[in-house]
Amino acid sequence: MTAPEQNTSGHLAPNQLGVPGVVFLVLAAVAPLTVAIVVAALAIALGNGGGVVVAFVLVAITLLLFAVGYAQMSRELANASGFYAFIVKGLGKTAGLIAGFIATLGYNFFVAGAVGTAGFFTSIVIAQITGLDIHWYLAGVVVMVIAFLLARGGIELSAVVLGIALVLEVLILLVFSVSVLVQTGFSLEVFSTDVILSGSIGVGLLLAATAFLGFEATSLFSEEAKDPHRTIPRATYAAIVIVGLIHAITVWAIVSAVGVQNAQETALASLETGDLVLVLVDQYLGPFMLIAVLILLVVSLFAAQLAFHNVASRYLFSLGRAGVLPASLSRTRENGVPQNALMVNAGFALVVAGLFALFGLDAITTLVPVMIGFGTLCILVLQMAAALAVVVYFRRRGDARWGKTFVAPGLGFLGLLGICTMAVLNFSVLAGSEAWYVTILPWLLALAVVAGVVYGAYLRKNRPEVYGRLESDLERFDPDPVSTTRH
Repeated sequence: MTAPEQNTSGHLAPNQLGVPGVVFLVLAAVAPLTVAIVVAALAIALGNGGGVVVAFVLVAITLLLFAVGYAQMSRELANASGFYAFIVKGLGKTAGLIAGFIATLGYNFFVAGAVGTAGFFTSIVIAQITGLDIHWYLAGVVVMVIAFLLARGGIELSAVVLGIALVLEVLILLVFSVSVLVQTGFSLEVFSTDVILSGSIGVGLLLAATAFLGFEATSLFSEEAKDPHRTIPRATYAAIVIVGLIHAITVWAIVSAVGVQNAQETALASLETGDLVLVLVDQYLGPFMLIAVLILLVVSLFAAQLAFHNVASRYLFSLGRAGVLPASLSRTRENGVPQNALMVNAGFALVVAGLFALFGLDAITTLVPVMIGFGTLCILVLQMAAALAVVVYFRRRGDARWGKTFVAPGLGFLGLLGICTMAVLNFSVLAGSEAWYVTILPWLLALAVVAGVVYGAYLRKNRPEVYGRLESDLERFDPDPVSTTRH
């Protein structure tokens, strides 16, 4: 038998994840506690104040509409390629190649940025609890190495760890929300028209949409799921509903605690320190629970990093198996883990973050806006393209289920198109920086499109077998002939 340390040619381990496992993997990427402390505060301050509660609900509804078609397609296509696979099937091989490039860029950038966020907040929490001053990069390296080792141990192990982290995050948010409900009550003003339309509802919707990033990864775990044609659709619906409820209730508690009419002003005053939610936790739960929240914030950031590390590696694995990227990326361990892809992703993240640290750049003001800002834009564009691909795929087949395969996903596409448009127009808000090197990042998407078209034409003419495999590989679970070498 091949030793676990050796690599085998590449297929992922089947029958590892049920619905709860997939849900834990994607909800951990969403990082509910981080969203509450960072994203929700920004959405209240820069969006439509107390009306941002409705913005979260509207985004959840939009994603559920998209998920109707997404679920139908997931029942027909089980693979480790995620949105890349959907777009290939719906919009063609070249469009899928472009999507693969955008996904690879986006998720790898995201993990590099996560080294910065996890390292920065971990070093702060360690300093507050122990008094030790640790550089953010050193803390980020430790978090990244732990994430790599857990991911290398198998997707089931990752799901267990992320499940524990997720339960702790949700519990602390639930305790906070109940405390606000009991002591202050939830204000119904958040549903009034004047509150909903106050401030910038467009920015509110955009930032609310970023709080759902990660749900789209459900289809990436199809090959590793138990009965994927049932597990993935159910996990997708569950993820969106659970995320929507957690976010909406938490944000409702936050704006009720500060006062709906004063929510935007209070959040704006707290922008520089970023402590809006932490102050409220201290007020409603006390200093002991504040320390617990700070510790769980680090746990939340680690969970998100582990989840996105798994996602990024599976995109690299899929493109390697298809022959678009080096075939070595499709080799797996005995336990079905794409170890080479994990190593490439971790190496990229540590090198990029290390360069920022080497030049003495601050993680939060430079590394995070560049990496996570652009990564977020990539994922939003992928969601929009996948929604369009679902509609086109079923229309080409003349599917009679108009409600499930055209109306619902079509409305989801229009909503996501609007969100992506706002993301490009308000990229400095999305990234959290107005630096010139940040605001030009959306042009990388145009370069990815050009690169995909040019490379697609090259493959079609000079390597037709690889070009054909862009589609045929999606429904194959046997080892790829181009990557059967063991070492």
